[in-house]
Amino acid sequence: MQQASDFLAESEALERLVAPLGEADFSRSTGFKSWTFETILRHLHFWNHMAHLSLTAPEDFQVAFKPVMEAMLSGKALPEIEMARFPATGLTLLARWQTGFRQVFDAFSHADPSARVAWAGPSMSARSSVTARQMETWAHGQAIADELGVERKEDDRIRNIVVLGVNTFGWTFKVRGLPVPEEQPFLALTSPSGESWAFGSPDGAQRIVGDAHEFAQVVTQTRNIADTQLVCEGEVAKLWMRNAQCFAGGPAEPPPPGERRIRRQS
Repeated sequence: MQQASDFLAESEALERLVAPLGEADFSRSTGFKSWTFETILRHLHFWNHMAHLSLTAPEDFQVAFKPVMEAMLSGKALPEIEMARFPATGLTLLARWQTGFRQVFDAFSHADPSARVAWAGPSMSARSSVTARQMETWAHGQAIADELGVERKEDDRIRNIVVLGVNTFGWTFKVRGLPVPEEQPFLALTSPSGESWAFGSPDGAQRIVGDAHEFAQVVTQTRNIADTQLVCEGEVAKLWMRNAQCFAGGPAEPPPPGERRIRRQS
């Protein structure tokens, strides 16, 4: 399954980014909810582990996920829940994340892409599950790159995240209790390698034009639409990009303009 290989490549890119860090660096805060590097890696490791269970041991997943859901419904914050399950810190946590993401790759690379796996909401395909893991790794990795002052070199594997963004057009409206527009905007995007990627019909009045990685940044809420060069034509296109959300959970507000950006190093 190509998506499993893309998840591995995304994880290895983040691995290279954090490789030079020392123990003390993992307590550095990022622009994402002030989560530290350690909080982000624990979050990725926790949900990688849950995705692995959902594929390889469905009954164990249900047992493990029940207290997580109960804790979330009681109002506990995700970092608190994740810390209770994986209390390791610093370089020890890093090593466990590294071992864990390779286990996820190995399991999903041998899976039937259309096999159904359980998750927090409705079940999903194995392909969608591992794509979601790539999306989270890429999106949360952006927060670490921003804090380190690094402009990442993007890769065409980001297409998986773009497709996820396209497929969750309706979700962006439903999660906010809004009617889903009949016309989905046409996308004309340029990939990191310079290819042209088109989604939808070019005949409508709604369209979004620009770089694929910026579209992915907006749908994952790592950037506000105002902080990109994306061109939106039509009210539906503009409303989508103002609220875009390709991930599950309740309605999440995108960051204010200028809040999430590459940190200038002194």
